[in-house]
Amino acid sequence: MLAKVYSAAVYGVDAFEVEIEVNGGSGSSVIVVVGLPDVAVKESKDRVTTAISNSGYRWPRGRTTINLAPADVKKEGPSFDLPIALGMIAVAAEIELVNAGQFCFVGELALTGQVRPVRGVLPVALEARRAGRRAVIVPVENAREAAMVEGIEVYGVRNLREAFEFLTGEKTLTPTREDITQFFARHQNYDVDFSDVRGQHHVKRAIEVAVAGNHNALFIGPPGSGKSMVAKRIPTIIPPMNLEEAIESTKIHSICGLLLDPAHSFVATRPFRSPHHTISDIALIGGGATPTPGEISIAHNGVLFLDELPEFRRPTLEVLRQPMEDSRVTISRATGSLTFPADFMLVAAMNPCKCGYFGDPKRECRCSPNDVQRYRDRISGPLLDRIDIHVEVPAVPYRDISSKGIPGEPSAAIRDRVEKTRNIQRERFAKNPKIRCNARMTTQLLKRHCALDEAAEGMMKMAMTELNFSARAYDRILKVARTIADLANSENILAEHVGEAIQYRTLDRNLWA
Repeated sequence: MLAKVYSAAVYGVDAFEVEIEVNGGSGSSVIVVVGLPDVAVKESKDRVTTAISNSGYRWPRGRTTINLAPADVKKEGPSFDLPIALGMIAVAAEIELVNAGQFCFVGELALTGQVRPVRGVLPVALEARRAGRRAVIVPVENAREAAMVEGIEVYGVRNLREAFEFLTGEKTLTPTREDITQFFARHQNYDVDFSDVRGQHHVKRAIEVAVAGNHNALFIGPPGSGKSMVAKRIPTIIPPMNLEEAIESTKIHSICGLLLDPAHSFVATRPFRSPHHTISDIALIGGGATPTPGEISIAHNGVLFLDELPEFRRPTLEVLRQPMEDSRVTISRATGSLTFPADFMLVAAMNPCKCGYFGDPKRECRCSPNDVQRYRDRISGPLLDRIDIHVEVPAVPYRDISSKGIPGEPSAAIRDRVEKTRNIQRERFAKNPKIRCNARMTTQLLKRHCALDEAAEGMMKMAMTELNFSARAYDRILKVARTIADLANSENILAEHVGEAIQYRTLDRNLWA
């Protein structure tokens, strides 16, 4: 007897449908899994048979062949346990699964028959809807995540018996439903706010400029000056994610196993990722034998914060250069290439020297000029050129951090100005759908939208000749100046806008020499 059950597997950030065929035959009792299964899938026969027995069912005693189609794509992970078990029970009991074509099943089985949560449920639900399935059957812990996909029913199951009885019509389950609009309203809140940041007005101004144009930023200051505190609040002033962005981010988080907690089944706020400086190249950009997303993709549509930037391995930092330009990363292996989205805002922080107190008026620096230069040289020039804004973060005076200090401006007020500036940019680039902000302007767009008057041109010429800026730094200054002009609701870039943009190139101005 032959039984067919449908499932899906993740490839990259999307899923593809997998047809699972279970055929029972005569001969010695053996289970064979074909269709390019990995080790986890091959081992499923031992988990599945034990789970079937402990659930009160029996499995085929003759030769059982399990085929995972398409057979030319590798299948990975334990998510096929549930559909394989359903097919084997049907074959052993000689029950025709009339309704199996309406459903897509995923789930890992415990030896007791309990259904455990798996990764990648959101892309699986999207693929099931595309394939025309009526419903998707998932572990109950994954049900809320899958329910974010409109146009398909979602049923959460706790164990194998419950899933089989539902499939055969012996049991009725209530579909899991989630209102995306209400979910966003409940979860688009942050635990931090810019009102917590006292003083540092020029730093907050630089961050407002950076977020308004989606520019990368670098903080330079001594330990305890508030670099990390400011960075953690940057997502609170970025415009809220729309549904399309939320689905993109949730797919990546789901594939990486970051949504297995039912209380956090959907990404409704801007991601903020802060990997340790010991991170490897593969963990940062993605990869592995079968490529999976790295930190830069998990930070897609949000912020990637690299604290203690010079402490990262230089080769690790260099792999960021291309993704920062292209907003995506392509991982190539012998079996093929996968492209992951990586449209993130890079925010980095560093001390001015190894001891951290170079230029501090109150603490003595123990580093020699050569030590300071070597510390700075850990970051390559090409990487610094891709960071639009460099801003110094001095230690906060007592009067600002004391209880008598004036509270900082709340994130909502800053975000309102940022949204107005982003709207100006959307109208400007309406004919270029791939360009949404000033930081992504091409050379042609720079010529069209960043023309300078005589005074601004003179200031730019002086900066290029006297401060020895690179050609890429010239483009970065123009982009930042365009954003500053947008914040001021100015159609033209004035000398004052160029002057402020030049001040945000601290490292290029060689102020540490």
